[in-house]
Parts: sequence; structure tokens; C-alpha cells
Amino acid sequence: MTNTNPTASALALRRVHKSFGSVRALHDVTLQVRAGTVHALLGENGAGKTTLMRIAFGLIAQDQGDVLVHGDTMRNHSALNAIANGVGMVHQHFSLVPAMTVAENIALGEYGRFDAKRVSARIRDIGERTGLVIDPQARVSDLSVSAQQRCEIVKALARDARVLILDEPTAVLAPDEASALLQWLRGFVAENSNHAVVLITHKLRDALDFADDITVLRRGESVSTGAADTFTESTLADAMLGPGDRAHAVESEVVPTITRHTDSVGAHHVVLQADALTVHDTRGVQRVKKASFTVRAGEIVGLAAVEGSGQAELLRAVSGLLPPSSGRLHAPADVGFVPEDRHRDALLLDASLTENFALRDAGTRRGRVPWTALAARAADVLRQRDVRAQSVQVMARTLSGGNQQKFILARALDEAPAALVVENPTRGLDFRAAAAVHDALRDARDAGIAILFFSSDLDEVLTLGDRVLVMHDGVLREVPREREVVGRAMLAAS
Repeated sequence: MTNTNPTASALALRRVHKSFGSVRALHDVTLQVRAGTVHALLGENGAGKTTLMRIAFGLIAQDQGDVLVHGDTMRNHSALNAIANGVGMVHQHFSLVPAMTVAENIALGEYGRFDAKRVSARIRDIGERTGLVIDPQARVSDLSVSAQQRCEIVKALARDARVLILDEPTAVLAPDEASALLQWLRGFVAENSNHAVVLITHKLRDALDFADDITVLRRGESVSTGAADTFTESTLADAMLGPGDRAHAVESEVVPTITRHTDSVGAHHVVLQADALTVHDTRGVQRVKKASFTVRAGEIVGLAAVEGSGQAELLRAVSGLLPPSSGRLHAPADVGFVPEDRHRDALLLDASLTENFALRDAGTRRGRVPWTALAARAADVLRQRDVRAQSVQVMARTLSGGNQQKFILARALDEAPAALVVENPTRGLDFRAAAAVHDALRDARDAGIAILFFSSDLDEVLTLGDRVLVMHDGVLREVPREREVVGRAMLAAS
């Protein structure tokens, strides 16, 4: 992979500083993204990657330093200014309006009267040129996660973006979808020497395989930058964590290991059982077709599926959030649930951690809320689960993504439910935070909890699952715990 114009800079940030109150987020960070290249930006949760790119996109202002786009210094930088200069950003948590159509979302922010025909034609033209095909009239709430991501990229391209910033774009994609997206990004920078991509990712292999250049941030500082072919997985892990602090990197990212739970699950009683379970979604579409399975106490059962295969509806039925249409479901009254989208479905971002902790019993508690006791219990949970926050009174949004996820999981496990259902438990987490989540799930299993979990990361399913279920087009079956067999079953290949 070579840059056609190695001296040109598509995007540059020079000596950038940023603090939020007493917390230093970025210190003297310089980043240069060459035109015609994919530049991977790596670092742990809280390292400053997203903050740096939000400054590049004009969403927040730096305290010191300069932002340059194609060599021009941005004055009074804003998102409108960034878009006008050809910068687009696809956020990890999508900024789409679910109740609106694709065309309406893509037109948001434009001037003048909404012209559905013109916008739809623009979307179809982009689809023909790029392969990012999406129905302009589809309602965003009806789209799969991968289709919503496509919509976000098309929205940026509709504004003539020449520099694309993508924050963890493969976090919720199946392996084939992730590979296709990364290949498309390579084509995007190859088709025009003025194009460039900044790829924020925790996946070291993606950075090494698809990026031209790599920059690593650690604790708000740039600690390493250079051509991708000068790094290895080991040197990247050292740069991200610091030398000698890579204990969890091997399991979670570098070499996924498959470890088997040695206790005999045959000796444990069945906690979750479905027989010919059929589930329809909220629009009345059949999503789960006569699924049968069991999960025993002290067992982790992994669920592998391509996005939109019916796994979301199955998990919500087991959790009691979606009523089955037919069949039988045996589940205890206390089923914990950790949803995929922590911001939308698990946290009140502008509420305190104590208030968020109280959500565990939402809908079942009667009488006065024992706030003092809840705050004390929440503080205990933060200490036990290594959730790093200044106090239980801080707002949930002040926590890093990894600490938010650890908090949600700790809340779900606090009273040791008989069963736990988990959806994409390490979405967007670095390997240290992911390893902490894995450890918590294994501890829960060893304590006798029955766990059913879905992950779009096949290696994670194989690493954590004692048994593996695969879902394709609503049909569920158990398969041998072998990567090739599971991968082919996800695509319904024989």
C-alpha cells in the first residue's frame, strides 16, 4: 500500500492540548494524515482518540494547537466548517434519527426545502459508484446495524467528504461485513489522491492489514507513529499499554485462545430452555423460527450470527423484553440483561451512577427509593468490579466506554441472577477492558449463573463459549466449536 502523493497532508493536528476541567484529555498531540492513505489511530479506552477526532471534525474546540485540512488552517473551527472543507465523521454511536427515513437523515443539516426526489437520486448515485447501496425510503429504525453504518458513510459522501473519520467502524459487524468495509476504505483512498481515511480501532490486525500509517495514543499523548509495516502486534500492544503490561492482549486480540470450561455441565440443572420457540419483532415480522436450546447453570453458551439473523429478538425474548409468538420458554424470574447499545438501552447518560444503579429494579420496586443504601451498594460494586469513577454521584457520561460497560455488567450481576443474557459485551472496548468483561463473565459462570451471549466477533464467541449456537435467517442450531464450521454455518454454507 503506497501513497500516491507522500508529501501532501489531507488532515493535520499540530500540538493539540485539551482538558475537561481538571482532567487532561490531550497533551501536545501532533497527527499528520497523508493524502491517499488510511491512517489507523490506536489506544486504550480513554487514551484520547475520539476527543482528538472530535476536535478534527469541529465538534469540540482545542485549548491549544491547530487543525489543518489540505494544508489550510481552520479558524473558528466547527462541524459546519469541517463539512464545508470535505471532512466527514462516522461516530461509534450513530447520529441518525430512527423515526426518519434514510433520505430525511441524509438531508438533515442542509439548507433550503427538503427535496425527497433529489436526495434519493443522490443516494442511489452514491450506491452505484461505491457499492454502498441503501434504500432512501427505508426507515432507519428498521435497518440493521451494518445498514445504519452504511447510511452514516453515505451521509458523509453526500456532502462530498474527501477525508473520512471512522470511530470503531467494525465493532458491530460480522467478519465478512468488516472485511468488506475495510476493503472499501482502501478503494476510497485509491480512487482519488486527495482522499484519506482515519480509522479509530482497537483491532490490531485490522490496523496492520489495512492501514498505511499508524499512530498510538496513550493517556492523551502520542507515543508512537509511523508506517504500518514498521509495527507488529507485539510492538503495538507495548505502545498502547506500556512495555510489560500486555497480559490480556494475547487472549483478547493478538492470539484468540479457546479455553474449555472443565466442569461437567451435565451435572448442572437446566436454567434456560426453549422448545420450538417462535418470535416476531415489533413490526410483526417473524424473526425466530422454532428455536430449541438449553443453557445450564455454570455454563456459557455463545451465539454466533450475521447481523439481522434474528439473534436480537431471541435474546430479548429470553430476557422477557419481547413476548414469544409460540412454543415454550422456560426461564427464571431473575434474568439479567446487558444490551448491545449501552447509551440507548442501558444508561441514562445525564444521571448519576447511583441513579443508574437504581434502574436495576425499575418497574418492580414499590414505595420510597432507599437512595442512601443504593449509593453505598453502588460504591461497593464500583470497588469490587474496578469501575473507575470519581464517585457514585458523577454522571454516567463521564465514564470511559470500558468503565460504562463494566458498570452495566456489575449492575446486572449484583444480586447473582440465575441467568444472564449478554449482547456484544465488548463492543468498542480495548483489549484491557474487554479482558475485564471476559473475566467477569467467567466468574459469573463459575458461580453457577447460566449465561447466553451473542457477539459479532466470532473469536470472542469461540473464546468464551462452552458451547456454540449459530443463527441464520431465524433458524438456530448447535454446531461444533470450530472456527471454520461456525463461520460457514453463519452464512448457511454446508
